[in-house]
Amino acid sequence: FARVLERDGYKVNASTQGFTSEQLAKGKILVIANALHISNTEKWSLPTPSAFTDAEIEIVHNWVKNGGSLFLIADHMPFPGAAEKLASSFGVKMHNGFAIKKGGKDIFSSNNGLITNVITEGRNEKEKITSLQTFTGQAFEIPEIAQPLVMLNSSYQVKMPQTAWEFTKTTTTISGDKLAQGAYMKYGKGRVVIFGEAAMFTAQLQGKNKVGMNSKSASQNAQFLLNVIHWLDGILD
Repeated sequence: FARVLERDGYKVNASTQGFTSEQLAKGKILVIANALHISNTEKWSLPTPSAFTDAEIEIVHNWVKNGGSLFLIADHMPFPGAAEKLASSFGVKMHNGFAIKKGGKDIFSSNNGLITNVITEGRNEKEKITSLQTFTGQAFEIPEIAQPLVMLNSSYQVKMPQTAWEFTKTTTTISGDKLAQGAYMKYGKGRVVIFGEAAMFTAQLQGKNKVGMNSKSASQNAQFLLNVIHWLDGILD
């Protein structure tokens, strides 16, 4: 993730500090990926408290409202639970579960869940996104002011277990139809992009299997990441 951005000219700094107005003022784009409350770092079971204090949420919310850009990434449970309060401050309702397709890979195209918009169009034909792959993740509801990037359909179910990856006949399940896995919005003077999947923005090896931007079937994911950042930066509008 960082290398893709750095090659495009961005300066990427990691931070382990709590959010403050002074800290956020140092940057233009805030990326939050798979934040967790300390109680869930070793235990992916309910409850899944917020990863952020109420004061931090207010600070981030006001920073965006006054012109900051937020890229919030929260993968499958427990990450939606940890990000839910921050997301809800922007009108997004996350479901603390797993978005699971009944069959096949999570590949989206212009006629199958990938929504045509300023981010998928890019600045030219070379940057245009016609295919995007995610890797499970979660799903969420978006407010009227938001525009979808990736929409799920009735071939998806969102399963919300007590413990990550432990599904039973009694696991709470809802339809993924009309739920989003990616969305963007202008908020006040700022901008927000939210995604319910993280591996799609990484380059991983699981044994000999390539996952994320390494995967052949995710060949446009890296360009999509750049398009997202360019929109958050105001280069795309």
